[in-house]
Amino acid sequence: MYLCPGVLCQKSAVKHPPPVLPQIPPFDFKPEPYQGMSKDRLLDIRKHNCNPMIMKVTYYKKPVFINHGYMQWLWDVDGRRYLDLFAGIVTVSVGHCNPKVTEMAEKQLRRLWHTTSIYVNPQMQEYAEKLASLLPDPLKVVYFTNSGSEANDLAVLMARLHTGNFDVITLRGSYHGGSPQAIGLTSNTKYKYPIPSSMGCHNTMCPDVFRGLWGGSHCRDSPVQTIRECSCSPGHCQANDMYIRELKEMFATTVPDRIAAFFTEPIQGNSGAVQFPKNYLKDTYQLVREKGGICIADEVQTGFGRTGSHFWGFQGHNVLPDMVTMAKGIANGFPMGAVVTTAEIASSLAKGVHFNTFGGNPLACAVASSVLDVKDKMQENSADVGTYLLTELAKLRDKYEIIGDVRGKGLQIGVEMVKDKVKEADIKVQQIYIAFTFPIYINVIILKGVIFLYPL
Repeated sequence: MYLCPGVLCQKSAVKHPPPVLPQIPPFDFKPEPYQGMSKDRLLDIRKHNCNPMIMKVTYYKKPVFINHGYMQWLWDVDGRRYLDLFAGIVTVSVGHCNPKVTEMAEKQLRRLWHTTSIYVNPQMQEYAEKLASLLPDPLKVVYFTNSGSEANDLAVLMARLHTGNFDVITLRGSYHGGSPQAIGLTSNTKYKYPIPSSMGCHNTMCPDVFRGLWGGSHCRDSPVQTIRECSCSPGHCQANDMYIRELKEMFATTVPDRIAAFFTEPIQGNSGAVQFPKNYLKDTYQLVREKGGICIADEVQTGFGRTGSHFWGFQGHNVLPDMVTMAKGIANGFPMGAVVTTAEIASSLAKGVHFNTFGGNPLACAVASSVLDVKDKMQENSADVGTYLLTELAKLRDKYEIIGDVRGKGLQIGVEMVKDKVKEADIKVQQIYIAFTFPIYINVIILKGVIFLYPL
């Protein structure tokens, strides 16, 4: 664990004995010994030949040098084994080098790596049909991209073309990508540069029932609720009313009378698995549609069964978006994303020409298709294991003052550390985001102090 510099993160003068770590479970897979460049040489190349941003996100005083992976395990160049708690930024959804996915990738590599979507290749059409079958009507038209940022860029373009409007609304604390257009959707200053980037995007108050102005102990669709007192009447969320009032205020003061879209994650990812009041998205979708906008669900992190109760995060809110974007776990780490929408909205692209060289190529589609084939019972396991984990973590929250909140659904779980559990508005120490994938993988991000891979 490497904490950021500053008074809060300075070392204590008290000497603590080294922690007693549990023994790592036995495993019968043994990777081939690493025989490549030295660690010093690898780090030297990283410092001098890679963009300096790559060093900024290394995070460790002593970097981890990963060489091999198999299912939930990773090995470094020295042969040390790690339990993977990060899964390539919430991406390796069915395990490193999953045997069935690897077999399909190898089979497709021997047949056809790449051809443009100008031609009809079986893999793209077969996977488009398979993916569309997992979404409710009328969300049946698919456009393949290479990443979540690219998918969100395209979603904004289609929304503006379809509605004839320009302004897009997102929630504060959102993350929808780092490309020039997606950075306008993203509401987090650490991803911003001192250049024009809003591009008609506006941020409204995030309905965070733990850190926000309003919230209670019955607001979230989660096995674990906040410790805040709740004055709501049965079946009615007062916090939701207040956050919807803030959205209405934004409509009245900030944006034109007609907007293009409302963009949100069903559970905010990078901000710490933030959940909204149960009816917030339902009420918001209605208001957005009254303003001429379409509703877009960013399922880059919540999709493909991670929340347990449903295959898509938006289904847990009892809403039907007009467009869904996805990436990350879609192809288990292979570069791929997608936008799924209605035939009417998709036709807006016909006003010009939009072409993607690599999107939907045969190899990507073959890999993504095999990922769906190996997800048997993964969603059920996410619900069972995630609920157990949430309830056990809640016991730690009740025991330790430093843990202010435990939240989430399925295996997308957040644990938030605080300075003062009573003064929730003064939460400044750090935030733990545990965005679990499927039952054997754990993705962990700690903001303002980072743990990605933890060697047992």
